[in-house]
Amino acid sequence: MDMELPILFSFSLVSLFALRIIAKKIQLVDTPSGRKQHQGVIPLVGGIAIFGSVCVGIMLSPEIHTAPILYLSCATILVLIGAIDDKYDISVKSRLLVQVLMSVVLIAVGDLKLTNLGNISGFQELTLSTPLSYMITIFAILGAINAFNMVDGIDGLLGGLATVSFTALGYLFWAGHQINLYQFCVIFVVATIPYIMMNLGLPFGRRFKIFMGDAGSVFIGFTIVWLLVQGTQGEENSFRPVTALWIIALPLMDMVTIMIRRIQKGQSPFKPDREHLHHICQRVGLSQRMTLVTICSIAGLFAYIGILSEQYQIHEAVMFLSFLILFTLYYFMISHIWRITSWLRKRSFQRTSFKTSSIKTQTHIRPQNLKQKLGTFTNQK
Repeated sequence: MDMELPILFSFSLVSLFALRIIAKKIQLVDTPSGRKQHQGVIPLVGGIAIFGSVCVGIMLSPEIHTAPILYLSCATILVLIGAIDDKYDISVKSRLLVQVLMSVVLIAVGDLKLTNLGNISGFQELTLSTPLSYMITIFAILGAINAFNMVDGIDGLLGGLATVSFTALGYLFWAGHQINLYQFCVIFVVATIPYIMMNLGLPFGRRFKIFMGDAGSVFIGFTIVWLLVQGTQGEENSFRPVTALWIIALPLMDMVTIMIRRIQKGQSPFKPDREHLHHICQRVGLSQRMTLVTICSIAGLFAYIGILSEQYQIHEAVMFLSFLILFTLYYFMISHIWRITSWLRKRSFQRTSFKTSSIKTQTHIRPQNLKQKLGTFTNQK
């Protein structure tokens, strides 16, 4: 497989250049608006290129039988609908309907569903009945897809978070001796790196910039939840279900928090706004690159905690309770972020004012002390 990775990387890079030319001709581009603050029209082909590269990577590695025809078929339909949405901006209900249908097909035909949530209660393992299994699996697929779709707001963020998740999953599959799934994760990461480079304008400059598009965010979310179900269910599972929450903790918490806040305002949970974590980071003073590094580092930390919990076999109930506490803290901080930042700025201002006044006081006292010393010296003379 190692021999095929440079070929895969090159194919992904070349396909991005080719697709961006086609995208401009067919107007598959993103234009600036009140919510989208970028310069010029940007081709929306990152996700399509990654999808094509992953398919090529699977063909180059015939020993990988992890990606069945059913998964690739569902992914193809989702990518196609995502590309149509990028071009014509179809309704949320239509997108959700397709996502639900693909989830049902994956469950009914592929028998891929959540049947065991592990011992998150602390008393016994939670085994789901068939109807409940269907409902929770569909909910999980929709949640993962839309979590990664909503987080795509600044350059490099979706690709960075996807790389964090696939890297963590790859390690867990490698540790669990599911080598096929590990190799699949490697393929996905290698196929994504050229997109991240061009999305950030590296090394070819910003005139070759591209965006992921809904086709890519849907494909990434769908693939991650597919891998999470593969890794947590069955007798040969690589990690426990609660660990899956930590692997995608930040996108998941951001999505749920935003949806709750929108509902509280009487708005649609899918209404676009500028209240995501990356927006808040920039409004409190972080640059776009610092925001990218900060968010990906936090996501990496959460994934690392999940990996450590597997290695040291920390009780599932403890990890689930810890995740709920973490989400509560996250929700509180985001809901009161302006009060918190205002308080921090006030404290910082008070400290600065105190230091300034102390310096002025010391400066004001020194001449008096000097006069006293001169007076004493004169009297002595």
